[in-house]
Amino acid sequence: MDATSEESFREFVAARSAALLKTAVLLTGGDQHAAEDLLQNALIKAAGRWSRIDEPEAYVRQVLYRQQVSRWRLKWPRRELTVADLPEGRAAGDRDGAAGAAELRIVMRGALAKLTARQRTVLVLRYFEDLPEAEVARLLGCSVGTVRSTASRSLARLRALAPELSALGSAVAEEPPSRDFSPVEVRP
Repeated sequence: MDATSEESFREFVAARSAALLKTAVLLTGGDQHAAEDLLQNALIKAAGRWSRIDEPEAYVRQVLYRQQVSRWRLKWPRRELTVADLPEGRAAGDRDGAAGAAELRIVMRGALAKLTARQRTVLVLRYFEDLPEAEVARLLGCSVGTVRSTASRSLARLRALAPELSALGSAVAEEPPSRDFSPVEVRP
């Protein structure tokens, strides 16, 4: 790698590694160390081909997705997080506060960690990365129908694992939309 390419690679890593690490953490189910390894491997692959890459972030994200797919295809035993005490329930009036947001992240991270790697990967690509079903299917090497059914089953499992997420969604849905029905003057 020449000096110009090396400098542009260093700038890319400095600018985008935080965002890429967030995606890697979601793909690994909240395992920070596995996410760092995943990102490190993706950046190593990108560094070797840096001068030929047109869109570096897209390339690195593609490598992240494919490496994660390879990990869950190997069928390694999943490590489970065990805790001595169950977390306490949400405080009644704390839905909008910082503590409520932090608790929501903790609940979501725990629920995502309990999903299989394939289910978690489909949900991250489909809803966090906001990719269309066809693109997710192409990245994972499966059909669009498989992506749809996996996403559906994964969401159902998430709801079962974290019922407080469903309660939060129904509370938002119960709030009536504010509509203005005041008369409007129409001029010809």
